[in-house]
Amino acid sequence: MSGVQKSVRLPENTVREIERLVRETGMDFSAVTKDLLSEAVKMRRCPGILFVDGVKGRRARIAGAGLEVWEVIGTFRSLGKNLKRLQKTYHWLTSEQIRSALAYYSAYPEEIDKQIRKNEEASEEEIKERYPFLVSPS
Repeated sequence: MSGVQKSVRLPENTVREIERLVRETGMDFSAVTKDLLSEAVKMRRCPGILFVDGVKGRRARIAGAGLEVWEVIGTFRSLGKNLKRLQKTYHWLTSEQIRSALAYYSAYPEEIDKQIRKNEEASEEEIKERYPFLVSPS
């Protein structure tokens, strides 16, 4: 992905934290900073969404829910995009949490569609390998 070069002055403690992430991830300073800024913009644009590390990188999650956005959107689609049924399915989520997921999907549909596709295309063997605890003992 091409980008625009900008000069930014960062507080020393922020630079130290980014450098710590550089050491932990093996990514370069620019890549870590770009990812952090991208996530910050998304969280500001979609309050109630945060980012967590997953098996395949960082993903958008509903704050306080333990659910990733793609999970809620996948369910929403399977319910014929019926909001009332979605609220009944995830009865423990607040209406704000559900709205946050829907708003994030509205803002970043390609990202969520890609995650849903990956999960739909996973073979039974991939699932068993990735999640061995789902396999019942023989």
